[in-house]
Amino acid sequence: MKFIQGHSRNQINLFPVSLDQSIDPDNEIRIIDLFVDSLSIKDYGFRMDYIENGCPAYHPSDLLKLFIYGYIRIAQDLKKE
Repeated sequence: MKFIQGHSRNQINLFPVSLDQSIDPDNEIRIIDLFVDSLSIKDYGFRMDYIENGCPAYHPSDLLKLFIYGYIRIAQDLKKE
């Protein structure tokens, strides 16, 4: 199955800096990225075999990164209250 592929974070587009350069070195996004990339996604029950029907899906590791980031942001917002 072909998944939707993002662009390289080091690619310079319209802005003078890349996306990777605009994220602080100590941002939690970097930890989430390293953590999820170190996992074997198939071993945790994520399906990697989808029928090619319609628009390509997002890669499960990208969705997991977004899911974890969302929970961290919610926890940070609840701490502030």
